[in-house]
Amino acid sequence: MLARALSSCEDHKIVEPEFLSTQGASNDRDRARCRADRHQQAASGPGEAGIRQYLDIGTGIPTEPNLHQIAQAAAPESRVVYTDNDPIVLTHAEALLRSTPQGVTDYIQADVRDPGRILEQARKILDFERPIALSLVALLHFVGDDDSPYELVRRLVDALPSGSYLVLSQLTADFDPPAVQRGVDMYAAGGVTLVPRSYAEIGRFFEGLEPTEPGIVQLTQWRPELGVDEVTEGNEAASLYAGVARKP
Repeated sequence: MLARALSSCEDHKIVEPEFLSTQGASNDRDRARCRADRHQQAASGPGEAGIRQYLDIGTGIPTEPNLHQIAQAAAPESRVVYTDNDPIVLTHAEALLRSTPQGVTDYIQADVRDPGRILEQARKILDFERPIALSLVALLHFVGDDDSPYELVRRLVDALPSGSYLVLSQLTADFDPPAVQRGVDMYAAGGVTLVPRSYAEIGRFFEGLEPTEPGIVQLTQWRPELGVDEVTEGNEAASLYAGVARKP
């Protein structure tokens, strides 16, 4: 599972309607497709490898289907911990806590900039002696360089046992610089930091890990066969890189 989460969109972080409109993807079909794909993709790769524990940081407002619904449909005993710092997400948390009897779902109100709290709370639900899929989807472009994003990711990954996975997508200006700059300016006007990163910069998040096929690629090229009813226009620009890697 964990493959379709890489396509997070309107309700999840960067790709909100206003930003989508700057990239020519403002219609309802695009937004609905992106919302659904996020959790579908988040449940492939590692789930296929036998992962039954998920730590999803930067969850965003719940969508249908949610990550735990997909994970537990494939393996009812799956355990999923959601994390977000947005109080609006907290008001929707009930939708994230409807687990199967065999599995568990939980929600942590915390910021990715406080990995110590996240790990402390996650250990109450997840078994850190067994592999975990860590999902950081469309999140790290909201973490400026002053907040040491590479160190934050390294601390989270270091806490995971061998056989765990990192699932990550991140905004880039490599494909459509003018459109991304408009998005950066739009968020800056609202006092929100938005940091696009290059292919090389995003690759640093995966240092020391074993990338799974097809590696770090443009979002629309990350296992597109996993898209359910997904239609990608030939000229559609997906200004995110995505990748999944295994901790040896």
